[in-house]
Amino acid sequence: MKATFLSSVFLLLMFGSVHAQKLSVGVKAGADLNKITGKSFDEEYKAGYHIGAFAEVKVNKIGIQPEIYFSQVNAEKGSDGQSFFNANRISKAKMSYLNIPVLVNVYFNKNVALQLGPQFGALINKSISGTGNVNNTFKNGDFSLLGGLQVKISRFRIIGRYIVGLNDINDVTNSNLYSDGKWKSQTIHLGLGYAIL
Repeated sequence: MKATFLSSVFLLLMFGSVHAQKLSVGVKAGADLNKITGKSFDEEYKAGYHIGAFAEVKVNKIGIQPEIYFSQVNAEKGSDGQSFFNANRISKAKMSYLNIPVLVNVYFNKNVALQLGPQFGALINKSISGTGNVNNTFKNGDFSLLGGLQVKISRFRIIGRYIVGLNDINDVTNSNLYSDGKWKSQTIHLGLGYAIL
């Protein structure tokens, strides 16, 4: 349901701007280095990936760029013996998100832009290896802010961003037994895009 709603929002943003002066539409893919901070986790960056699509409406030196992309986030347990992950003998967690950032592109010249904006990620799947009751481990949404650079070379776009999660994604309900505190995401997002239009 959430994935369908988010996809509809993206399509409205993209196709509602068809008559704008400069419209670009394309696809993107790349690597993510992500980590989740909190007592349960090994806080080293873990490799993941992303794949999706983007649209940009550009007027003079300002562009609005909504995107939709699928990403995978990997996490491993930390060394704290009292954490939720260790108490449930969990070794790894793998989450899949459908992300929708809405970026403001500020162009230094016709090829290089600073990107800033919010992003919402809907948790659409998770795989957790453990023996305890871990169904409600992670919250269903992750709200983030991001900043980075985008470089255009003909139809290609080279993308580098840093994404910081703002909300607590810890959904463990038994806080008396597992006082793991807040879990927040951080991602280094590296990608290559290609403008079809």
